[in-house]
Amino acid sequence: MAKPSSTQQDRATEFLKERGIARLSELATAGVTAATIARMKQKGLVVQLGRGLYQLPDAPIDTHHSLAEAAKRVPKGVVALTSALAFHDLTDTIPSMVWLAIGPKDRQPLSTNPPMQFVRFSPERLQEGVETHTIEGCPVKIFSPAKTVVDLFRYRRSAGTRYRHSTGLNLALEGLREALRTRKAKPSEIADFARKAGVWKAMQPYMEAMTANG
Repeated sequence: MAKPSSTQQDRATEFLKERGIARLSELATAGVTAATIARMKQKGLVVQLGRGLYQLPDAPIDTHHSLAEAAKRVPKGVVALTSALAFHDLTDTIPSMVWLAIGPKDRQPLSTNPPMQFVRFSPERLQEGVETHTIEGCPVKIFSPAKTVVDLFRYRRSAGTRYRHSTGLNLALEGLREALRTRKAKPSEIADFARKAGVWKAMQPYMEAMTANG
């Protein structure tokens, strides 16, 4: 007869194979105790990525592994700005942290691993243009190419409290140019997001110049 811990160990292994990365609370909901996970960690059967976050030691590591970790740590967050641009292959820039958009009143973790940069979006801006991609078995919310480009223009400035973590105009222009060149975003789609965000006047001259030759 199998011991309860062995049964839980098998359950934890199957759960992690299916989910890729899991929080301790998710494992508990699946019927796996913290004591079982602690024993599995001691045996090298699971790897602790951070506080309350686990993965199998032989799990395949995706290029965008940090985005999956961030999604598990901040379930309400949406991958944004530089990180979203890199995910969509619209920049050569390699982000040194994961950029996450959160709501005005959402709690921001005091310390994070991987490093994260948070920007606060209004409920309307946070809900539009969201895509869900699966990374290492984890559903990850990421803004679409068109939405990302517009948000980069919103955060292009370098002064003022709202823009203290500015991504800069050059990155916004690179994102716009590549999104149009690769056809990952339609001009009409970008313009629609830009009007909603109130940055169409700033973007229009660049859009017209980049689409002048069709």
